[in-house]
Amino acid sequence: MTDKPTVLFVCVHNAGRSQMAAGFLRELGRGEIEVLSAGSAPKDQINPVAIRAMAEEGIDIAENTPKVLTVDAVKESDVVITMGCGDVCPIFPGKRYEDWELDDPAGQDIEAVRPIRDEIRRRVEALLVELAPSRGSA
Repeated sequence: MTDKPTVLFVCVHNAGRSQMAAGFLRELGRGEIEVLSAGSAPKDQINPVAIRAMAEEGIDIAENTPKVLTVDAVKESDVVITMGCGDVCPIFPGKRYEDWELDDPAGQDIEAVRPIRDEIRRRVEALLVELAPSRGSA
């Protein structure tokens, strides 16, 4: 077992927002945080515009695969962050839950996805300050 905090990002399709958030936290956290992502109704592949938007930041999420949300993933996590998936996430006592209201990048062009990506980065950086203070200014 690890004493690193585990963060689970959940959105409906696990193809855009949650994948971008996980990509940022993996990159900025530099191994100090375990990162998971899942979807309540995952797509077959990552949104290509989300891949492009993250590539502009030097983060490659192209090889990621959307995963279905499981009870085990929630149980393993210290922090569960949902993004537009409502009440589908199981609730366990002692877990920290946050809901990040963010536009869905599905079907949007790169100009619309960049501000979503940038807001996700801001929120991930703030989370990182709380969970791994030595990495918060990365």
